[in-house]
Amino acid sequence: MITRPRSTLPHAALCHPALIVLIAVGFALPLAAAATLAGAVAADRPNLILILADDLGYGDVGFHGSTQIPTPNLDRLAASGVRCSQAYVSAPVCAPSRAGLLTGRNQVEFGFDNNLGAPQRGFDPEFAGLPVEERTLADRLRAAGYATGLFGKWHLGERPQFHPRQRGFDEFWGFLGGAEPYFPPASGDRSTSRVECSFGPVGPLTYLTDDITTQSIAFMQRHRTRPFFLFASYNAPHAPLQARDEDLARFAGIADLKRRTYCAMVARFDHEVGRLLRAVEEEGMAARTLIVFLSDNGGPVDQNSSLNAPLNGQKGTVLEGGLRVPCVLSWPGRLPAGRVYAHPVSSLDFAPTVLARAGASADLVRGLTGTDLWTRLTGSDPSPPDRALRWRFTVSAAIREGDWKLIRLPDRLPLLFNVREDQAEQNDVALQHLDLTRTLLGKLGDWDARLPHPVFLEGAEWKHRQLDLYDATYPRAQPQANEAPPRLIPAKPAVTAK
Repeated sequence: MITRPRSTLPHAALCHPALIVLIAVGFALPLAAAATLAGAVAADRPNLILILADDLGYGDVGFHGSTQIPTPNLDRLAASGVRCSQAYVSAPVCAPSRAGLLTGRNQVEFGFDNNLGAPQRGFDPEFAGLPVEERTLADRLRAAGYATGLFGKWHLGERPQFHPRQRGFDEFWGFLGGAEPYFPPASGDRSTSRVECSFGPVGPLTYLTDDITTQSIAFMQRHRTRPFFLFASYNAPHAPLQARDEDLARFAGIADLKRRTYCAMVARFDHEVGRLLRAVEEEGMAARTLIVFLSDNGGPVDQNSSLNAPLNGQKGTVLEGGLRVPCVLSWPGRLPAGRVYAHPVSSLDFAPTVLARAGASADLVRGLTGTDLWTRLTGSDPSPPDRALRWRFTVSAAIREGDWKLIRLPDRLPLLFNVREDQAEQNDVALQHLDLTRTLLGKLGDWDARLPHPVFLEGAEWKHRQLDLYDATYPRAQPQANEAPPRLIPAKPAVTAK
């Protein structure tokens, strides 16, 4: 059984009843005009629900072959729409991945290169967050007449200028940092909780995954008469590993405590996704609601016992296991049910795709990195987008062009993989294809050299931790029902020259 620890976090839960409507400066419509616009277009434009998991393993959902964790609700969502089997996020860790997803722009192009951490010497902490010049998807949709709400994890800056209320969200219930205990303080003392609410009392806290769903459903019900953008930003199954007793009991046969708890957390997340989907149906919204589901990055195998099988790597690397995530888009009657889109897509594509469905003006879609995927998702255009995908994260960088992916690291020659034939990235063929290696390395380097400096950095100790992850051996097969996956085998420690 997992002990429910007391939170030692310092910030009190906050509530700001007067701040019901939260406006990104310079992009807000007057309220009356927004309401008029919303009423005029409500029948023509879909509600948008973005469901984000946190640190979910690629292989830990039923539609990717999980043999251990039943995910019937996520599987039902996948069967109702289009599953993207090669979906990539724009960074292999939480904060920069969310920055890319919510802006529709590659986050390193505006200096968001690292995860958010303690302020580093030489960097102004006032810039430790999503740059205020960047428009979020919520900014753009709010300007198009949508009600906007975020429920759960933010992790894009804790200073007032970065608060969700200032970044396009009308309503916010959740926490600003990167992690939060799932259970309320055992003492009942709310002063140790960082959960806050912008539109009323925080309400009773039970288990955070459940509470995020409850608040998300209430938002939908409040805004059933106008188009809305709901960001259900779950922190499950991110650390701390804490599960409800009844969910742990479902996996009592798994001896490994960490894996058992992780499985219980994912199963609970799936249950709550099911509750959210049922609410959409019960409110009569299914035919006019576009749902996007994905994880913010690959599973951190070394931390939460997640499984990215059959992929290699994990969170913190630009290997497939760090960047490739479960992903589904569903809109009954508009997207074909049960379709698998097998070409690469990027989380940066979701902003232009949903903005086009929302009828956003040309100004509201200007400056986005990604591509509107709609004709590819519906099947009317079978060709993949003609573009390269590029990543830079602390000490690593990568580029994918067609079936080829090149990885650049500071302590070795470039790595080249044909990910169509070798999705587990086991066969480095850089030396067999020197011309292609030089070409891709040149394109990656030219792009990298044009990027701005990071506006903040995480601690330098993370650089070597991330580099070591490239030499680890990762489990790439599904376990039996009551077995833990084979343990990650860390890289051998480097021998220090004397």
